[in-house]
Amino acid sequence: MVTKTQGGAPVAEAEIERKYDLAADRPIPPLVPAGPVTNQADPRVDVLDATYFDTADFRLAQAGITLRRRLGGSDEGWHLKLPVGEDSREELRLPLAGKPDKVPGALAKLVRAHTLGAKLVQAAHLRTERTSYALLDADGHELATLTDDVVTGEAGGDKAHLDRWREIEIELAPGADPAVLQSLERAVVEGGAERSRWPSKLRRLTDELVPSARGASGSVLADYLAAQLDALRRNDIGVRRDVEDSVHQMRVACRRLRSGLKTFRRSLDAEVAEELAEELRWLGGELGPARDSEVMAARLGEEVKALPAELVLGNVEQLMTRHFAREAEEAKARAIRALDSKRYTKLLQALEKLVGKPRKIKEGKKELRKAVARSDRKLRKAVAVASELDPGAEQDAALHEARKKAKRARYAADAVRPVTGKKLRKWRKNVKAVQSTLGEHHDIVVSREVLRLLGLRAYAENENAFTYGLLHGRSVAGAEAAHRRFAGEWQKVGKGSRPKWLE
Repeated sequence: MVTKTQGGAPVAEAEIERKYDLAADRPIPPLVPAGPVTNQADPRVDVLDATYFDTADFRLAQAGITLRRRLGGSDEGWHLKLPVGEDSREELRLPLAGKPDKVPGALAKLVRAHTLGAKLVQAAHLRTERTSYALLDADGHELATLTDDVVTGEAGGDKAHLDRWREIEIELAPGADPAVLQSLERAVVEGGAERSRWPSKLRRLTDELVPSARGASGSVLADYLAAQLDALRRNDIGVRRDVEDSVHQMRVACRRLRSGLKTFRRSLDAEVAEELAEELRWLGGELGPARDSEVMAARLGEEVKALPAELVLGNVEQLMTRHFAREAEEAKARAIRALDSKRYTKLLQALEKLVGKPRKIKEGKKELRKAVARSDRKLRKAVAVASELDPGAEQDAALHEARKKAKRARYAADAVRPVTGKKLRKWRKNVKAVQSTLGEHHDIVVSREVLRLLGLRAYAENENAFTYGLLHGRSVAGAEAAHRRFAGEWQKVGKGSRPKWLE
């Protein structure tokens, strides 16, 4: 399924497929009929010649990413495959161009968070003799493709070796029901095939060369921070490709990392934790404008649509579209500059080093409990400070600080979940409700200044500013309503009993 292609950017296609091992002397299992499959097209034979690229220490392979230059077949070109789920990947394609031993910049940039400046070199070569069969339903629509591959592979490096094997693949056609895969799997297994344990041909060939994927380390904090680092890298690719919600998810990973480092700094090297937290604060700040622009554009756009037509005076939507488009373009450029910077690369390297040494982390239950309890106390103190202030800008700022403390407390509970189980579930749920409502309050407060600026711009362009003033007035009432909801939700946290685990 093609999702994007413009201006030299890669074409994206979703892949859902399963691989099976089949002995060289076994015939292809009969797949007609199998579930909705009632017919099989004539075979197509191709010879595929693929060169795979990776860093010398196979960083891409460790992350489940495949980068290749392939000749032959209907889709020859440069392919970057990104993991999505157990059976699914996203393939980004570029046409053959440039030197065969040089990865196109458009693809190399997408994996910078994994290569960390290391050179991409030729890591393996595969030659595949492929016979493909389109599997059709009663109406002649393609449901899937079965490929019978005889593969010869050569890996480089210190342990260079040659290997040869046979495998079959079943790839679901775009838009086909995933249940088709189950029907076909039953048929191929009954025909003597076995589900392959290899996610890709490259991984099968280079298994002895690729360092083992990072599993559970036995350190709660190291595993939590490693998961957030993985999320940061995964969404780095999405931000570079302008994939929806990627900026938001990357900021979430950034905040979770920073929160974990600050909350549990006494279990870590405190100086290193503080330095990394400061660098993550910088990164979050560079990503912030892009996300803030997304949120505000969506929020105000919905508010305008909800107004009766007679209250939308002037070219409101057009002016807002121009305003936020300009903001988004500038914010995206700022975010990409940060992701391309040496500072960001050094941050990733330092985080990688931290999570790679779990034995240096001190995290007995006592230390973890004290850290989460501190986050709870800081939240209560922040709310108390905000509650003593009169309504206005100062209280708005204090409530925003309370929101950040609530988020940090929730993240702390998430980090220690392997230790606490369900002991903090209710407390976490109540803290999240407080955080969400304070987030709504903050968005409303921020929207006032945006509406004021839009009103000024409308006036400067001889447009009617009535609608912006109307929304500004409504935002005051909206903030008051959010504050009242917060007061009610805080009762469950502030007045309720603390979880015993925190005492």
